[in-house]
Amino acid sequence: MWNCVTEFFTYDTTKSVVVKSWTIGIINRIVQLLIISYFGWVFLYEKAYQERDTAIESSVMTKVRGFGEHQHKIMDVADYVTPTHGGSEFCIITKLITTEKQVQGKCPESESKFKCEHNDNCTKLMSRPALNCLLTGKCVQFHSSTSEKYCEIRGWCPADTDDIPIKPMMEVENFTILIKNSIRFPRYNFTKGNFLPTINSSYVKKCNFDFEKNTYCPIFKVGDVVRLAHQNFTTLVNKGGMIGIKISWVCDLDKSEDECEPAYFFTRLDITSEKSSVLSSYSFRFAKYFKMADGTEFRTLLKAYAIRFNVIVTGNAGKSRMIPALFYMVLLIFVGAVLWDKILLNFLKLAKKSEEVSDAHE
Repeated sequence: MWNCVTEFFTYDTTKSVVVKSWTIGIINRIVQLLIISYFGWVFLYEKAYQERDTAIESSVMTKVRGFGEHQHKIMDVADYVTPTHGGSEFCIITKLITTEKQVQGKCPESESKFKCEHNDNCTKLMSRPALNCLLTGKCVQFHSSTSEKYCEIRGWCPADTDDIPIKPMMEVENFTILIKNSIRFPRYNFTKGNFLPTINSSYVKKCNFDFEKNTYCPIFKVGDVVRLAHQNFTTLVNKGGMIGIKISWVCDLDKSEDECEPAYFFTRLDITSEKSSVLSSYSFRFAKYFKMADGTEFRTLLKAYAIRFNVIVTGNAGKSRMIPALFYMVLLIFVGAVLWDKILLNFLKLAKKSEEVSDAHE
């Protein structure tokens, strides 16, 4: 108990020790140089003296332009862009496989995996999950002109066929995408758009984005986007795929607002599908419905291969604040002092930095 009381009523003060040693002196300067270098990296290059707002708010509007020819029909924006509202996600259809005049009824399937010889082959398939049709369990002749048999389905007939060779719409390469992007950093109430003050209507009419002369042009040729994402256009237009257009806003609000500018990056989003022979395409189905004079409903089914574009906006903004700057300065000084003392006392053991002095000491 007395030792605890004695320890409580003690006073610690710094003792200055001058160590004249080449070894300690060199190590001391190296440690100081490392601390200064780290301070320069974190504080100046990484801008640790700034408070950063990462909660970026963004809106995106897109508009596609161009005409193409597909199966001897001229296609415009209303034919090949879906959805049509011009948001941050949209598809440009490059190829269509059409099955016309489908009505509700019973008919043989068209896929090769539904080939059969007798009814038992079809009843076994009925127990499989994830079938995209309703099987009746019967094995029926596919067509009067052939002896091949397929499992019968109940639904929209005739069944659609996927393996029809269709030439894609190659004009897609020259289609253009206009992207309007507005962002806001709520902490600083800072707003900006990708239509910079230097961009006017005459410039927009003639420019196309590139990394050399038109870095901030908001109009992108589809072929250029595909190439900048390091993809083969012919393969993509045949099988479809997903392309990401990334807009990055990294702003230093200590500088002029004009220096806050967007940076564009392009990438393939479904890269795992590209490397898989099973999932190597992007396609979807949709239908157009009609009625006959007697009220019978029929439809035209379309299987579309498309390039899907996702406009992804990221960013952060920083502004100087005194508190984080002081915090990093004090932290670095404290860490440096503690680190050097540990080296001096525990590793080098060439100096005695602590000494006890009692009342009786003279």
